[in-house]
Amino acid sequence: MENLFEYRREMDSLRFSDEEKARLIGELAVSRPTARRRPVKRMVLVAAALTAVLVVGAGATGVLKNAVEVFSPLLGGSVAQTEVIDKIGRPIDAGDTDNGVTISADAIIGDRYNACIVYTIRRDDGTPLLPEGVTANQLLMGGTGGADLNVFCGTHGSSWFVDEDPADNKIQMIQTISADRSLNNCTATAEFDGLRRWDDEAGQAVSLIDGHWKFRFDVDFEDASVSLGGGETFEQGGMTFTITDVLVSPVAVRVEYEVDSAAAWIDAPSGQISDEDRRTQERYFEQVEILLTKADGTVMDLSSSGGSIRPKVEKTRCIKGEVLDQVIPLEEMESLSVGGIVFPIQNNG
Repeated sequence: MENLFEYRREMDSLRFSDEEKARLIGELAVSRPTARRRPVKRMVLVAAALTAVLVVGAGATGVLKNAVEVFSPLLGGSVAQTEVIDKIGRPIDAGDTDNGVTISADAIIGDRYNACIVYTIRRDDGTPLLPEGVTANQLLMGGTGGADLNVFCGTHGSSWFVDEDPADNKIQMIQTISADRSLNNCTATAEFDGLRRWDDEAGQAVSLIDGHWKFRFDVDFEDASVSLGGGETFEQGGMTFTITDVLVSPVAVRVEYEVDSAAAWIDAPSGQISDEDRRTQERYFEQVEILLTKADGTVMDLSSSGGSIRPKVEKTRCIKGEVLDQVIPLEEMESLSVGGIVFPIQNNG
């Protein structure tokens, strides 16, 4: 975490049931800040998806946009990018209204293990949503603050706000989710509990809009991911890493690997990590380099991606990856490097 602001917001996002806490014993979910071109971001650490519940009063919003219209301004609007968005993106017509404000899920795009969802937060009477002087990078959403997917596994991701016109009645929130298990063809429950802003002087969140919004929608889109290989090994820090799967899609990258020793964790106060655990996390996870090379020679360093570390008997299973900050057609990808092992991407031409 880069500062206290991100730490407090991240801690506010944690919501675990007793069953989820039990399932997390001996397991670490890792959420890493990533360099995005977005002006605003909020890292969210989520350990398990919650059961979706249909809420009376939530439903269709009547404002149905196609996926290209929603995602092109955010994830790239070239001809190749819009073709991909049109093929694998899906519109969503779901939302809820409270206290004169409607929150709607507009569209979703993703692959087998990853999703990106765009929401619109709109004041129904047409007046400006935010007070004068409040900017998108100050905003926080209470409650779950986005969608929980009914997949019962570890997830990580991020969310951030975009305010294209501070004088109008709406803003957008973008949420990314990466899961340990397949998340396509499931249901999602989005829940929001008040829009807030961070007050630097007070050192706390201040309420902007009170309300509670909750609605359900289907997660259903075309999986365009391809597997690049598995079984390769590399040595690092006196340990052997065996790559079990490498997946890429136009919207995300995911790497699975096993280490030939079991990561050991030390008990620490809630919300803290010991120096020894930090070193363990670095050796097993953070120091594993992931580089995506585009066909034009551009190299994207994805080494700071989030994921999970699961100690097993005499070994450790790790999953590492993230949703990309732009749609990249597979034909524009050259290769993916994991721990120095290069996997060519055959769909580039």
